[in-house]
Amino acid sequence: MGNGSSPPQAPTYPTSLGMSDADSISLLGKDLAADLMGHVGFGELAFWLVTQQRPAPAQVRVFEAVLVALADHGFTPTAIAARLTYLSAPDSLQGAIAAGLLGGGSRFLGVTEDCGQFLAAVLDQHRDKCPERLDDDAAWDAVALSAIQQARESGRLVPGLGHPVHKQQDPRTPRLLAIAAEEGLKGPHLRLFEAIGRVHPRVLGRTLPLNGAGVCGAALADLGLPLELLRGFALLARAAGLLGQLAEEVRRPIGRDVYLSVDRNATYVDPLSNTSS
Repeated sequence: MGNGSSPPQAPTYPTSLGMSDADSISLLGKDLAADLMGHVGFGELAFWLVTQQRPAPAQVRVFEAVLVALADHGFTPTAIAARLTYLSAPDSLQGAIAAGLLGGGSRFLGVTEDCGQFLAAVLDQHRDKCPERLDDDAAWDAVALSAIQQARESGRLVPGLGHPVHKQQDPRTPRLLAIAAEEGLKGPHLRLFEAIGRVHPRVLGRTLPLNGAGVCGAALADLGLPLELLRGFALLARAAGLLGQLAEEVRRPIGRDVYLSVDRNATYVDPLSNTSS
């Protein structure tokens, strides 16, 4: 330039995940076509992308068990939302997926993150008692009892307790605990979650099941995954179930029947009437 000044530098946006050029695509420092495709499973890849570290086989087993546990497992409100959205706009598949994911992330699968965050906060309060010192159930029970009492006194719910369908026991919970134990990955979050299951009736006055969304949050936290992303892993799992529900809607359409049933059974009331009595 005439005044001798240097040209402005273009901004840079660094990413360590991957890159493409005319001849290749790399991901995580590996050749996508040659090193990853056919060699790395999707669960392993998801874990690897988030942590930047390739998981051990034991970690992959627990992580993929979580993904299976959190996949859509029935005709839930999120599945209904997805099917009805697909019915109204079948050319907008992304809208149907979004309807199910938004509902699942906000109401149901948020328990996974909430539970992981709750357990981590309790453990942080007791960081002076390192997990190695909490070496028996009695010690963990004491920590869990204190946490539940604090939650009760502050009017907060303990995430991971209770289930609308599995009133006695969520079948996913003991299975995931067993898998983590088999792989040597039953860490402090899962130990604390188990203790909450043992002691909560003393405070709450009733016995509630430890639900699958909660135990998945504990397992993901024990794997060292970022707590703020636990809901994202739950959504990743739910996406597979939603695709299955939409495929089912194509094979056996019921969206219109659901819509007509709701529409025909609606009860219209005077908006000015007193409905609280």
